This record gives sequence, C-alpha cells and structure tokens, in this order.
Amino acid sequence: MRPARSMSRSRLAAVTVLAALIALSSPVTAAGGAVGDGGRRGECVSSRVPERGAAREVLRIAEQAQAEMGLKSVILRVADGGREVVTSALGESMTGVPAEPAMHFRNGNIAISYMGTALLRLVDQGRVGLDDTVARWLPDLEGGERITLRMLGASTTGLVDYVPLPEFQQAVTANPFRQWTADELVALSTSKPRWYDPGTNWSYSHANFVLLGEALEKITGTRLDVLLQREVLRPLGLRETRNSFTPDIPEPVLHAFNADRGIYEESTFWNPSWTTAPGAVQTTDICDLARSAAGIGSGELLSPAGHRELLNPGTVGLGRPTSTCPATVCLPNTEATHYGMGVIVLGGWIAQHPLFFGYSASQAYLPSRRLAIAVSTTEGPTAQDGHSAHVIAQRIAAALAPDSPIPDFG
Repeated sequence: MRPARSMSRSRLAAVTVLAALIALSSPVTAAGGAVGDGGRRGECVSSRVPERGAAREVLRIAEQAQAEMGLKSVILRVADGGREVVTSALGESMTGVPAEPAMHFRNGNIAISYMGTALLRLVDQGRVGLDDTVARWLPDLEGGERITLRMLGASTTGLVDYVPLPEFQQAVTANPFRQWTADELVALSTSKPRWYDPGTNWSYSHANFVLLGEALEKITGTRLDVLLQREVLRPLGLRETRNSFTPDIPEPVLHAFNADRGIYEESTFWNPSWTTAPGAVQTTDICDLARSAAGIGSGELLSPAGHRELLNPGTVGLGRPTSTCPATVCLPNTEATHYGMGVIVLGGWIAQHPLFFGYSASQAYLPSRRLAIAVSTTEGPTAQDGHSAHVIAQRIAAALAPDSPIPDFG
C-alpha cells in the first residue's frame, strides 16, 4: 500500500503475503482472566511477562526483530485459546516518547476484510447475492453488467491496480497530503485495458475495493463508515477502530517515519485517502487488531455458508500469468494459499497485513488453535522496505504453533 521508492515491490509484497517453544507456561493477562479470542477488557496496556514461557518467547522474538530490522517500534498482542498471552510495546513513537499498546495506527487493507464480511452479512440476510451484477448499483462502471459483487470482493474483475501506475506514484510522491476522490482513483484503473476478462483470473487491485465500498453504500442506502460500524465494528466490540475522512489519527498516536522520498521524515499524517473506499480508511489499536483477527478469521458474524465464502469465494485455481498479466501480478491461488473475500488464507491461517508510509501491521488467526496474532511496526532510519509486522507474525506463529507455520502467498 505504499506508492513511492520501491513501490512495485512493496505493493506486490502486500499480496505476496509474507524455535518452536520447548515449554509453554500458562498465559498471563494484564486484567487477569479470559477476555475472548483476542478480546479486551478495560484499557489496552502491556501485560506482565514472566521469566519464561510463551509470553517471554514472543517478546524475545519481537526484540530480536526490532534490532535486526531497524524498527522504531513494535507493538503486539497475542491471544491463545481465547486467553491473552502477551500485550507489549517496544521502542518509541517519537524521540523520547515510548510506544504504548493503546496508541492508534492506520489499519489499511484490514478494513477490506470488514467490507468482505459486511457484504457476506448482506448475503446472509438475503438482501443481495454474490453473483448479482453491479450494473444496478454502479451504472457508470463500464462493463458493470459483467462484474459481480463476488468479483469485487475476491478481486477477480481484471481491473488494473492504480497504485503501481507511474502517474499515480509520481503524484503521491510529489504531494503525499493530497486528498484523492473515489472517482479519481477508479478513473486511473478504468483508463487502462483490463488485465483479463472479469472472473477468469485473479490479481489484487485497490480499485475493486473502492468500487465495493460504493456498491455497499448503494445497496444499503447507508454511508460506508456507518454501515461498517453497524455490521462489523460494533458487533465485534472494536471500540478503538474508526474511519476518518481526513488524515487525522485519534490520540494517543503512534507516529510513523520513512525514507521513501530520499530523506527520513515523519509520515504520520500523510493522506491515506487513496488506500481504499471512503468510509473504510481507518485507524485502530493493537487490542482491537487482535480482536479483529479472531472475529473475522473465525467467521463469528457469519453463517457457516458465509464463512465458507469468506475463505474461498472461488479464487482457488485462478492466478495464471497471461500475455497481459505477468506472473508477479496474477499470482497463483491454491488451496494452501489464496485470496478470500477481503482476507488472505495462508495455510490454516486467515490474515491481512497492510503497509503504508512507515506503518506496517499484521493480523493473523489460526482457527484450530483459536490463536490470534496482532503486530504493528514503524520504521527506523535504517529499516528496509517491507512487511516487517507480517514477518514478526510469521516468527511468532512458528514458535507458538510449529505445526502450522504461516506460509508466503505466491
């Protein structure tokens, strides 16, 4: 999700989804007791960490990764079997300001998993069908009669992703504070030939989710931020997750810095309006992110049929390179690793991992263990471009669930 230096690699890494413990002790919670799958009770604060056991091992992994990757901060929360293992924050938000678990950061494409779940809730309610064409709600979309709601949510429309386009990267690099409209973003994609006929292949495109947000508003007659609050955020108890139509972030803020424009500079309030549909440009904290991992990954808000569609809306078997869609774009979707309805299925894990101008985050959930991992990172001056939070989540998974590692996508 980052258009600047090394953008193509960063963007494609967003879909090229990036030590076993000898003895595990009972998990320790700051509030004392079970709080649900990655849930929260009271304030989002660091937990007590014993001298040995799972919590200590997770913290060791985070400390090692912070030093190795040159990260300014690492904030994490892990819950196993519905009980908190550890919540902690390492490093600084700004010089002399320690990072804290309650700090808010951008959650990027994690909001796409909320849009996918909201769509599937509408299907469960009988209000729409996944194979309804979008021409009824998006009459100005060329070829809308051949594109279905399923194709938007599963990213199989063939619409070009506007983020790697040179003209977009140049514009954002020149003015990272620019407010982009949905019409401008969709126009960038639709001005280019489609990569393939709708429904015949798979490739990640931000345009699909901008259009999905617009379609959800038209279907329900409800503004997207209000709809997501009603259908997803409130039912899951995500009290610290919210949309903003400006670049503002609620206090306390986890500040971000990066060197994409050739100098290490603050990027906290660079404008995220281009990242997804208006109304789904959100911020969150680490406790909400862990709760989100569990609530979305378990299909808590969906019928069994809806949960099956969340995990595989027909993408398995797609992702074949063609003369117009290179192998780095049309990535193979297999039973083991594929794109769902706004989520990524990685082995037994259901995940998302956004990247935005110095921010990296990851939410991952293993249903067989009810294991939820949430990580947020910010970059130090020497940090390498990439999904550091997802790499840390992979390392934590390897330690806590060595029989169920988080594989890469593609």
